[in-house]
Amino acid sequence: MSKETLYERLGGYDAISAVVSDLLPRLREGPQLARYWQHRAEDSLNRSKQLLIDFLCSGAGGPVYYTGRDMKTSHKGMGISEADWSAFLGHLHATLGAFQVPQAERDEVVAFIQSTKKDMVEA
Repeated sequence: MSKETLYERLGGYDAISAVVSDLLPRLREGPQLARYWQHRAEDSLNRSKQLLIDFLCSGAGGPVYYTGRDMKTSHKGMGISEADWSAFLGHLHATLGAFQVPQAERDEVVAFIQSTKKDMVEA
């Protein structure tokens, strides 16, 4: 018997896409992180959204290929701080709570995201 992937347990592509669609406005509108989203074209925002969906789907074991750059390259020079990271995690937890993601899956998602911290936080 094969164990379901995190991707499957989260509900697949559509569920992960819905989570991202909830998370991104929180990030863009929150006072701590809004500066990272200002003055970006709608097309750029849409591309960022699609890359995040693909990254999460791929990282969760889904049949999606992530075509974006690695986290270190794509976040270099942004000056993401510990406070920014904490604010991001707060928004992530709020989104996962809003979707009533079970604790086991929530823990796996957060662990996956935490594994990227060293490549994203600079200051």
